[in-house]
Amino acid sequence: MDFRLTPEQTGFGQSLGELMAKAESASVARAWAAGDSEPGLALWRRLAEQGVNALVVPEEDGGLGGTAVDLVVAFEVLGHHLAVGPWIESAAYLTQVLSGPDLVAVAEGAVATVALPPLVPLALDADVASLAFAHTERGLEAVAGAPPSTTVVRSVDVTRRLFPVVGERAPANVSRPGDPRADAAFDLAALACAAELLGCGERLLVDSVDYVKQRKQYGRTIGSYQAIKHTLADVRIALDFARPLVHGAALTATSRDASAAKVAAGDAAYLASRVALQVHGAIGYTAEFDVGLWINRVRALVGAWGGASYHRARIAESLVGS
Repeated sequence: MDFRLTPEQTGFGQSLGELMAKAESASVARAWAAGDSEPGLALWRRLAEQGVNALVVPEEDGGLGGTAVDLVVAFEVLGHHLAVGPWIESAAYLTQVLSGPDLVAVAEGAVATVALPPLVPLALDADVASLAFAHTERGLEAVAGAPPSTTVVRSVDVTRRLFPVVGERAPANVSRPGDPRADAAFDLAALACAAELLGCGERLLVDSVDYVKQRKQYGRTIGSYQAIKHTLADVRIALDFARPLVHGAALTATSRDASAAKVAAGDAAYLASRVALQVHGAIGYTAEFDVGLWINRVRALVGAWGGASYHRARIAESLVGS
């Protein structure tokens, strides 16, 4: 199995990273958390113009006809730069279960979200989404109107606003419970979440390394101490071991591999967040310091689209049944 990215995939990731760096994505995330969604929506439109929403949409439906590997590349960049909005819901899950005008709208850049109980009980950023859906026993149902702002459920990640939504009508030609498309869509969403966790972990490691090169204690930079070096090396190893699982799952497209990728990426990113907090010390706790935004994003994503216990159970069931 060849895990190497093509020059096109590498170039695509670099172009997305440059776009988000120029947009000062951390400032965009702070504005989003404060209730000012316009900078985030403007960045969403710019990313949509680059094809992120349409990556895995078939060409006949207005998409790019890309692969899961292409999606993984994009989502690692989104995690690295702390993208805001329901990207997993729009670009990964809904692109696999919608059809017709709704699918075309998502491919063209519509902000879309979905609730998928019990694993995804609340819809992310439903207050700014132009399309919202709820998965029920009857299938995928559209939600009419934005949810009341009073129903928001606050996440540990201040950039994530969660809402209970109720479907009112079932669009035609979409997946129903038990449809393999719905299961495959969930696996792709979990994989996208894993890639975003990888990106968050990489950003936390980069920021931690930069910080320990500058912070001095007892006349020496703290990065010169062996204990700090070993701790950061553990994070580097964890991320490097998780990445092949994520890319491998994108190639095999199996539920077991998607779950393994989610668990490994979640563990690695969580380790990166803990170490980042340790090396930054008290400043890492402050709301004014950007590293906290990534730490809390990791905490939220570890449990999103199935937590570690759920995915480990899926792996175990798959191994027992094989």
